[in-house]
Amino acid sequence: MRVLGTGLSAGRLLGLWLPPRPPRPPGPRLSNGRAAAAGALKRAMDELLHRSVPAMPAYELREKTPAPAENQCADFMSFYGSLAEASERAELLSRLARGFGVDHSQVAEQSAGVLQLRQQPREAAVLLQAEDRLRYALVPRYRSLFHHISKLDGGVRFLVQLRADLLEAQALKLVEGPHVREMNGVLKSMLSEWFASGFLNLERVTWHSPCEVLQKISKSEAVHPVKNWMDMKRRVGSYRRCYFFSHCSTPGEPLIVLHVALTSEISSTIQTILVKECPPAEAEEQSRITTAIFYSLSLAQQGLQGVELGTFLIKRVVKELQKEFPHLGVFSSLSPIPGFTKWLQGLLKSKAKEHGRSELFTDAECREIAEVTGGPVNETLRALLSSGEWVQSERLVRALQAPLMRLCAWYLYGEKHRGYALNPVANFHLQNGAVMWRINWMGDVSLKGITGSCGLMVNYRYFLEDTAANRVAYLGSQNIKASEQVLSLVAQFQKNSKL
Repeated sequence: MRVLGTGLSAGRLLGLWLPPRPPRPPGPRLSNGRAAAAGALKRAMDELLHRSVPAMPAYELREKTPAPAENQCADFMSFYGSLAEASERAELLSRLARGFGVDHSQVAEQSAGVLQLRQQPREAAVLLQAEDRLRYALVPRYRSLFHHISKLDGGVRFLVQLRADLLEAQALKLVEGPHVREMNGVLKSMLSEWFASGFLNLERVTWHSPCEVLQKISKSEAVHPVKNWMDMKRRVGSYRRCYFFSHCSTPGEPLIVLHVALTSEISSTIQTILVKECPPAEAEEQSRITTAIFYSLSLAQQGLQGVELGTFLIKRVVKELQKEFPHLGVFSSLSPIPGFTKWLQGLLKSKAKEHGRSELFTDAECREIAEVTGGPVNETLRALLSSGEWVQSERLVRALQAPLMRLCAWYLYGEKHRGYALNPVANFHLQNGAVMWRINWMGDVSLKGITGSCGLMVNYRYFLEDTAANRVAYLGSQNIKASEQVLSLVAQFQKNSKL
């Protein structure tokens, strides 16, 4: 990614061909030299952007203006690829967002024209053309740069990585502000069009797939990290399926990966899927396969965050599995609950500041937990949950099962963000029309599972005939479809806890 072929590099644009200078002692002068180099780099960035970003032609000439020369876009790609530091890439993207966005004076002028026409009786064609002028004025200049880059060989891949860099820079606070957020939204919208379902290829991974593909699948696994090659071999062997989407422009390049376990029932623990020893070459008995468990969905290209790929992938895989196993009738996820431990610790912290009886546990639960931990319930549990050491005590595990189960049910069902499920995994499956089916105690006893979600996992079940109605109810009315087990745990929480 960082080397994108021949073209202008940052060094060539800087033009820093200076005669040798005698060595200087360390001190303030070194800082001045760095400041000068930084200033020169910024000037080179401005020069590049003014040359690479095409000007917006007049509205009347928008279809008659020739496209910029390919080398202008290639220069931008090459220069960007030569920037080794994240801060340098962030600076270039920030300058692009702030300096080459929408011409606000044009927007104001065209808006005034539309408002004036609406106040007077005019032919529809005149008003529609004025509105079209306004739409044209609302297009930022950098969009044209992205559009022309996408036509170059490797251009779409470049833009996916560029957005990944932009998201990383935002997360690290290297770039901030409304102009950067707007550019991210524009780029996301363009990628959503280019990576629509019709341009995606569904590919299955087996042990006979190219080694490079297996390595990429292993590296991209974000839910349950692959331990070794034998582990990978099991995940693509008997009673297992692994699929990924690739794009028509980059066949064989995983964009998003889905792992599936073929079982006889809805799995309640990830250990039975990942740790259970079964020969990878074992012949499958179709009569034993009644259930498909989606146990891992990982994005392989971070620049595609927010682009709707996961939903399309699950739908395509369901159809593929139904072709292979016509009798397959049960589809469910076995999902982690990221954020639950963090949410619970925040709750315990706030309650620790309040004196008196804990509102998260019953009196009997408080006594039992205090007997095991030997200290105040809220403070002690916060420390134990941070390290995951509490699972070493069987007695404490038993004491925490009931309260943590109902707290988890409330976190998934009751905690909301703008009316929808706070937990991102829950929100994803509910948007797809799944039912919040079952919360599983000690579903993931790995260190990641214990520290991230107190060992709990959840099944989201897909009743194919009801998913459309459930999706509409969730997105439209924010109604969560849940099983009796989940609703019973929520009721227990409401009875025993006061938040």
